[in-house]
Amino acid sequence: MPEGVRPARPHTGVTDDGRRRREVLSYSRRGSRFTARQAAAWDRRHSDWWIPDDAVDADDFDVRSWFGRTAPLVVEIGSGVGEATAALAAARPSYDVLAFEVWRPGVAETFHRLEQVGASNVRVLSVDAVWSMRHLLHPQTVRELWTFFPDPWPKKRHHRRRLVNAVFARDAARCLEPGGLWRLATDWPDYAQQMLEVLDAEPLLENLHGGIAPRWPDRPLTRFERRGLEAGRPVADLVYRRR
Repeated sequence: MPEGVRPARPHTGVTDDGRRRREVLSYSRRGSRFTARQAAAWDRRHSDWWIPDDAVDADDFDVRSWFGRTAPLVVEIGSGVGEATAALAAARPSYDVLAFEVWRPGVAETFHRLEQVGASNVRVLSVDAVWSMRHLLHPQTVRELWTFFPDPWPKKRHHRRRLVNAVFARDAARCLEPGGLWRLATDWPDYAQQMLEVLDAEPLLENLHGGIAPRWPDRPLTRFERRGLEAGRPVADLVYRRR
């Protein structure tokens, strides 16, 4: 975590004349209406499994304290409705999983799925992941980073909003333990190529397969992957290791 005063998290910063700062983010906020099932899961679990946004404003914030134990840390960015999160966390009870997801119904659905598989080793944070990787997570503390099917922002004029760029790659690599893995997947070929170019250029990272990786068998088939396959888009997995 960099020294000095932590800047305001996205959506809270203002200019000197009091106007909300305009920010280029890798996601867009969607509706917040819960289904009955999601509302019930939220009521049951949010006090235990969700880290409130304003908790990160504390100077002594430490994400590890929210798990109540010391264990290897996995970070997932964009956990959606928790399809991959729940399955992978349930298979790794000795790991702590910090999932970033800003869509509140998706967070609630994740709680429901975690209950179904009996996993209690996940905490969800709805603060911007890019900001958090830079300002909340300490260097060399993440065992694995998962970035599965991030928003592709397919229109060229929106490519600057894509999550995987050179600045984020450096911040993410800094957070990984030496030997730690960054697993990615996308069903947009031009985004896969961008990921390859960006991550191959990051000196802290090593491409374990020299290009596209075999599909990670542990990663469950989610609706996002099914949607891409049904549309005829090839799914590309990538795996990088922190040097």
